[in-house]
Amino acid sequence: MPANTTAPSGSSDAKKTGRKKGRRARLFVIVLVLALVAGVGYGAYWSVSTVRGSYPQTTGSIDLEGLSGDVDVRRDDYGIPQIYADTDSDLFRAQGYVQAQDRFWEMDVRRHMTSGRLSEMFGAGQVETDSFLRTLGWRKVAQEEYDTVLDEDTKKNLQAYAEGVNAYLDGKDGKDLSVEYAALGLTNDYKPTEWTPVDSVAWLKAMAWDLRGNMQDEIDRSLMTSRLSKKQIAELYPDYPYEKNKPIVEQGGISPVTGKFDPAAEPSDGIGSQTAEGATEGLNTQLSALSDTLDEIPALLGPNGNGIGSNSWVVSGAYTTTGKPLLANDPHLAPQLPSLWYQMGLHCRQLSESCQYDTAGYTFSGMPGVIIGHNQDVAWGFTNLGADVTDLFLEKVSADGYQFEGRTEPFIAREETIKVAGGRSRKITVRETNNGPLVSDRSGELAKVGKKAPVTTNAPDRGDGYGVSLKWTALDPGKSMDAVFELNRAKDFTSFRKAASHFEVPSQNLIYADTKGNIGYQAPGKIPVRLKGDGTTPSPGWSADYGWEKEPVPFDELPYEYNPDRGYIVTANQAVIGDDYEHMLTQDWGYGTRSQRINDLIQKKIDGGEKISTDDMQTMQMDNQSAIAAKLVPELKKVGISDKYVREAQKLLEGWDYTQESDSAAAAYFNGVWRNILILAFGDKLPKEMRAKGDCIYVEPVTGTGPVDEQDKLVRECGQRAPEAAQPDGGDRWYEVVESILDDQDNEWWKVPAKGREAAVDSRDELFARAMKDARWELTAKLGKDMSTWNWGRLHQLTLRNQTLGTEGPGLLQRALNRGPWDLGGGEAAVNATGWNAAGGYEVIWVPSMRMVVNVGDWDKSRWINLTGSSGHAFNAHYTDQTDKWVEGELLDWSFGPDAVKRSTVDSLTLRKP
Repeated sequence: MPANTTAPSGSSDAKKTGRKKGRRARLFVIVLVLALVAGVGYGAYWSVSTVRGSYPQTTGSIDLEGLSGDVDVRRDDYGIPQIYADTDSDLFRAQGYVQAQDRFWEMDVRRHMTSGRLSEMFGAGQVETDSFLRTLGWRKVAQEEYDTVLDEDTKKNLQAYAEGVNAYLDGKDGKDLSVEYAALGLTNDYKPTEWTPVDSVAWLKAMAWDLRGNMQDEIDRSLMTSRLSKKQIAELYPDYPYEKNKPIVEQGGISPVTGKFDPAAEPSDGIGSQTAEGATEGLNTQLSALSDTLDEIPALLGPNGNGIGSNSWVVSGAYTTTGKPLLANDPHLAPQLPSLWYQMGLHCRQLSESCQYDTAGYTFSGMPGVIIGHNQDVAWGFTNLGADVTDLFLEKVSADGYQFEGRTEPFIAREETIKVAGGRSRKITVRETNNGPLVSDRSGELAKVGKKAPVTTNAPDRGDGYGVSLKWTALDPGKSMDAVFELNRAKDFTSFRKAASHFEVPSQNLIYADTKGNIGYQAPGKIPVRLKGDGTTPSPGWSADYGWEKEPVPFDELPYEYNPDRGYIVTANQAVIGDDYEHMLTQDWGYGTRSQRINDLIQKKIDGGEKISTDDMQTMQMDNQSAIAAKLVPELKKVGISDKYVREAQKLLEGWDYTQESDSAAAAYFNGVWRNILILAFGDKLPKEMRAKGDCIYVEPVTGTGPVDEQDKLVRECGQRAPEAAQPDGGDRWYEVVESILDDQDNEWWKVPAKGREAAVDSRDELFARAMKDARWELTAKLGKDMSTWNWGRLHQLTLRNQTLGTEGPGLLQRALNRGPWDLGGGEAAVNATGWNAAGGYEVIWVPSMRMVVNVGDWDKSRWINLTGSSGHAFNAHYTDQTDKWVEGELLDWSFGPDAVKRSTVDSLTLRKP
C-alpha cells in the first residue's frame, strides 16, 4: 500500500486489528506471487512471462493512433528517452506513451491518491485516508481548473498526453503493464481505467500539499501550550538570523512611483512581520488528532517540516571558467522507488508555431512538459519558497451550520462515494465553511477539537467544542499547469517572469540563466494577505476581522533579482528578503544554514580570484560540513569526563574538521551527542503529541493523562508522532535555539530533573556530559564496542522503498521490491542534505532527489543524476542503475543537441503514424 496511508487516528482498536489482519492476508498472497515472479522455487516461468512481459519495447517501431507524423524515441544506456516530433500534439502524445511504458503503476497510484480513490486499489484500509483527501477536494479543484481556468493550448497538450497514455494501455491487462498488477490481481479485481487530462492536473495539488508551508508549525505551537509557556514557545521559534544568514534578495522594495517591486528601490516601513494580536492563542492537545490525520496523508514529496528544502544557485559567467552562467539544483524530497523524477528530452525537429518545444530535464510521470531543466535559450531551477499559504480556523459549528458574525450560516455540503476493493462502498458528507473544508469531520477526536482551547473573551460558547477548517490557496482554481508549458517555451527573463506569474501553487523560488549571460530570480506564488493575525496559530473563524483579503499579494510586488552586482544568486529555503519588506510572506522561514554555506563557498572562490567550474559546482553539492558541530564541538571538548569509555569517545572529536563523510567515526559520535542534547534539553519537555512513537518518559501529569506511577506521582507518557515527523527534529531551527542559549550555562532549558538512578542536571556542561555518555552507549549498542569500526554511514543509511507494495509487509515482499541500504555521508542542514530526524533516529528520510549542473549555452556539457533510474519495473536494468553514482556524488553526461543525443543513443524506437 502507498507510503503513509495507514488509517488516521480515531478508529477503534478492533477496527485496526481487523484491518491489519486483512492487510496481512492480502500481503501474504502478494508475497507468494512475487516470490514466483522473482524466480523463486517454481517461479522461473513467471519470471519470464510476468516480469519481462511488462518491460517496454524500446527498439523497432510501434503504430500509435493519433499521430500526424512519425516520432523518434532515442534512449541512452541509462534508459533516458529523448523524443523528436514535428508538432506539439505528437510530442506530448509520445511523452504520455513513453512515460506509461516505464512508470504506469506509479502514475496510476498517484492519480488514485490525488482523487481520494486509494480504496479502489488497496481496500478498506484506505477509506479514512480517501475520506480526508475527498474533504480537501484536490480532484474537484483540478477539474475546475481544467474546465474554467487553463489556456486552450495547455488543454490540448494535456489531452494529447492522455491519448498517448491510453494508447499504451489499449489492449493490455494489468500484468502486461507492471508486476504489481499481477500481484494485486490475485486479491482484487481492480483494472486500470483510461487516463484523463485532469489526472495530470491533480498531481500539482499533491505537490502543493507537501510544500504547503507552516501548517505543522502552526499545529505544533498550539500543542506546546499544554506543557510550555508563551515565552518558552517563542524561544523555540527564534527570529530569522538576518545578521548572519543572508536572504535571497538582499535589497529592493516596492517603488512608491510604480507600485511594483524594484530591486533598486529602498524598502518602505511596510508591515514586515505582523503579530498575532487578537488571534486565538492556541488549541489544546486534542489538536494532535489533526496532526495525526495530516501524518496519514501520503507525503509523496517528503515529510513536511522546517529542515526540509532544496538547494539551487546560479553563478554569472563573469566568475565561471566557461564565461557563461552555471546553474545547479538539487530538490530535497522523500527517498522513493522509483524516484519522483523522470529524466527526458522533448524536441521539435524544427521550431515553429505548430511545434514550440526544445527542452530537457526532470519531468513528473503523469504530467506533460518539463518541470526543472533548460531549453535552447534559458535554464531554470526550483526550491521551496515556504510561503505561508494555509491557515487553520476554529469554527463554532452545529447541525444547522457554522457561526459567523453572530449568525448561523449553512454549510456548503456535498456527498462523496468511496468505492472499496473487496467491500461495500462508503458514503461521506463533506462540509465547508467560508474558510474552507471542515477537516475536523474526518476524525472522531477532531469533533472535540477546541473543547478546552484558550480563546479570546468574545468567542462564542464552545458547547461540545469547536471544529477546525482549512483555508489554503491551492483549493482555488489556478494556472500553474499553464506555467509549466510557458517555462518550457521561455526565451528571456521577461517571458520567464510571465511564466512565473502563473506558477501560483506551490510557491517556489525560481532561479534563471540564459545564453546571453543573464542570471535572475523570481519569487512567484499565490500568497494571501491576512486581515488580522500572522498565521502562526489557528484563528477564530466566527469573526470577520480574520480571514484573507480577496486578492493575494500582487505578482508585481513580489521580490525578484536580475544580474545582481555580487554575480550570483543562492536559494536554499532561507528568507526571501529582509524583514522590512512590505508584505508578510511567512513567519517560518528555513533558517539559512545551507544557503549561507553555499554563499560562503562561492564568495571564497571569488575572493580568491578563482573561476568556478562545473566540477566546482558539483563538489559544492556534496559539501558535508556540519554548522552545528562547528559551534558545539569546541565546547564539548572542554567538558571534563571521568568515565574512560566516554572519554575515549570524546577524543574522537579532537582534530575533526566537522565534515560528515560516510566513513567518519567523529561524525557518527557527534551526531549521536547532538541527538541526545536535543532530547535531554527539549524533547523530554515537549508534549507527547510531538514526540516520537515509542519514546516513553515519566512527566508531571496533565489533565487526562495516565497511568500514574505511584512511587513518584509522575505520569508515563509515550510519544504519538511518526519518527520522521517528531520533534525536536534537529533542523537548523534547533541550531538557532541552541546557539541562542549556548553561552548561558544556567539557562532553564539545560536543567533536567533527577530520573531513577540519574542525578539531576543543573547546567549546560552537565547536560553535555550526560549527552556524551548517552551517545557513547547508544552507539555502542548500534555499532559495537570497538570504536575503530564506527562510522557515520553505518548509522545514517538510505533504503529505497517501493512506494506501494514495498512499504510494509513480510520481508520477502520488501526484498523483492526495495533496494539498499546504502551508507551515506552528509546530514541535516548540510548542503549535501541527507536528512534525518534527531527525535526519531538516524535513518535517512529525505535526500537530494536529483542533482543537476547546467552549463548554460554549452548544453551538452551539462550534467545530471537521478536518485534511482528511469524505470518503475522492479527487475528492470534501469530500476536503480543511477543510485550508486548518486551515492558517490557522480553526475552523468547530459546530452541535449541532436548530435550529442545521436552519439549517446543505444536504443531507437519509432512511433509511427498508422
